[in-house]
Amino acid sequence: MIEVSKNGTKITILGAGNVGASCAYTFAAVGTCSEIVLVDINKEKAQGEAMDIRQGIPFCHPVDIYAGDYEDAVGSDIVIVTLGLARKPGQTRLDLAQANVDIIKEVMPRIAKVAPNSIYIVVSNPVDILTYAILKCTNLSPNQVIGSGTMLDTSRLRSCLADHVHLSAQSVHAYVFGEHGDTSMIPWSLTNIAGMQMQEYCTNICLHHNRCGKTEIEDIERDVRTAGAEVIKRKGATFYAIALSVNKICDVILRDAQNILTVSTLVNGRYGIHDVCLSLPCVIGGHGVERELTPPLLPEELEQLQASANALREVIDGLEF
Repeated sequence: MIEVSKNGTKITILGAGNVGASCAYTFAAVGTCSEIVLVDINKEKAQGEAMDIRQGIPFCHPVDIYAGDYEDAVGSDIVIVTLGLARKPGQTRLDLAQANVDIIKEVMPRIAKVAPNSIYIVVSNPVDILTYAILKCTNLSPNQVIGSGTMLDTSRLRSCLADHVHLSAQSVHAYVFGEHGDTSMIPWSLTNIAGMQMQEYCTNICLHHNRCGKTEIEDIERDVRTAGAEVIKRKGATFYAIALSVNKICDVILRDAQNILTVSTLVNGRYGIHDVCLSLPCVIGGHGVERELTPPLLPEELEQLQASANALREVIDGLEF
């Protein structure tokens, strides 16, 4: 395991578009770190975003934020990867694959050379494919490269379930596994509400008193799976919620918090899946992926997860890395 000195001070963001700028704003607003570097091929854009945030710093925790070049990533605790083309209305995440893989292949070896000990958080889509691409084109170790994966999907699921049972999302524990995309799956057997398995809660306590069933579950699954596309249809892009989820990952790393998060990492052997990046529960801390968790799944859930992995594998096999 690579030894990383965690000063909790510096985050470099590659890409100053909507997602990158929203991440920078979030870090500054909540005091996640004390130094933020924005790097973008459009240097004027990066400078403008940094200036805009810096002018509000007197209302926030002190933070030094500025635009820089690839070389300025040196010494970063974390590097956020938001490079690439954004998803357009009607476009799937996987449609973006080869174009964004090509961008990753050009840029990431240069960044990894100046920041070899940083933890990398991949946000660009398709996130599972690009997480895999970074591992292929650099010498970074798998514990260093983390895709934001289904962090956001999991948050959306918890929010939907919380609304359904009229509780705070903090009392709802649920996960989305697999691809951050159309083949994601929900392991309902691992879902619990207020410390009880979901089925037990719904049968004995829920205000609906067993009057809901398969249709409501299907509605929740559909809402979670299409949430991003619905936002894109209405406002053209998604960036606030993903920035908040990335901030959570960064906070966990910088505090060495050892939290269980559903993030995209290289999977070799778990659930019979090999050589693909997708989201499963991992313990995240100061060195990135500290250890992996493999909770038991029902046979039908395992089948769904393996189908998600196979879909990603088919895309990988059709790309040039």
